[in-house]
Amino acid sequence: MTIKIKGELINFSVPKIMGILNVTPDSFYDGGKYNSEKKILDQVEKMISSGADIIDVGGYSSRPGAKEISIENELSRVIPIIQLISKRFPNIIISIDTFRSKVANQAVNSGAHMINDISGGNLDSNMFKTVSKLDVPYILMHMRGSPKNMMNNTNYDDILNEIKNYFSERISKAKLDGVNDIIIDPGFGFSKTKEQNYQLMNRLEFLKEFKTPIVVGISRKSMIYKTLDTTPDKALNGSTILHTISLLKGANILRTHDVLEAVECVKIIRQLNL
Repeated sequence: MTIKIKGELINFSVPKIMGILNVTPDSFYDGGKYNSEKKILDQVEKMISSGADIIDVGGYSSRPGAKEISIENELSRVIPIIQLISKRFPNIIISIDTFRSKVANQAVNSGAHMINDISGGNLDSNMFKTVSKLDVPYILMHMRGSPKNMMNNTNYDDILNEIKNYFSERISKAKLDGVNDIIIDPGFGFSKTKEQNYQLMNRLEFLKEFKTPIVVGISRKSMIYKTLDTTPDKALNGSTILHTISLLKGANILRTHDVLEAVECVKIIRQLNL
């Protein structure tokens, strides 16, 4: 399974690690941590040296009930950071975490190489055509509603079947609009209860039928720390357990705050498969 990124074919037979870089003041775990060029570059260098394949830059918090910000505010957060990372670390793959086509367009023109859209194109009707024009890989995630109201949209008759139908429809639409390289993300924590998240994790392998790489983003999320009756900063062990399960069930990309531990998961799973 390969995807073209930066003009090269990336083989996902070996799972990749996507390091999270939130440049927001209100993200649930690392909000406000990276508020200077030095802190940003130090964190990116740490993630790359730990084995990150991709750095995912986000300037709009998608935690439940997150405050809405303007496109101009989001651009002011992410564009200088992408330019900074691209200049200092020219070999790393940079992803822009946005559901806005204008932000996606400017981010790619500033040095990003792929687009990570939590809305699967549903919050911006121009997104698919923008991705097609830019000719970059596109991560298409499952979510109902928006970050502000998504936790009011957790009623499903059959969550697995609905997610399957969602991806069938959105992938078809994206391809019709000219999007070539698609990666899917089931959207753990987005418009899903804790129980629904675990139901989805238990059956994650059903997404293989779409024959696209699969992203799993569960790092330090509430499905972990609420189950363990703890806090995000103490949820590393639970994250590592679910990363391991995700890899066994077919995940190709782990999106994580903790790159080194995720890399170690991949190494051990690969050893099992030798």
